[in-house]
Amino acid sequence: MRAEDDIRKFLVLIVNTIAIILIWMIANVLVGIYLGYGFFENKISWKNIVYYILFTVSLFFLIRYIRRKWK
Repeated sequence: MRAEDDIRKFLVLIVNTIAIILIWMIANVLVGIYLGYGFFENKISWKNIVYYILFTVSLFFLIRYIRRKWK
């Protein structure tokens, strides 16, 4: 029974990691592509800058969260 519990915990960890990455990607695609903040039109606006700053910061925290979770 101990091996089955370990395997289950490992698989739950994998599924949780995939889910959090997919949620992060969907949120960034929604804001960046659908709302248009990821594209520069004639010039760079403050909305583009805020989007890319938040994208970079959230990517940093996502990687940090995943690395801590897998330790």
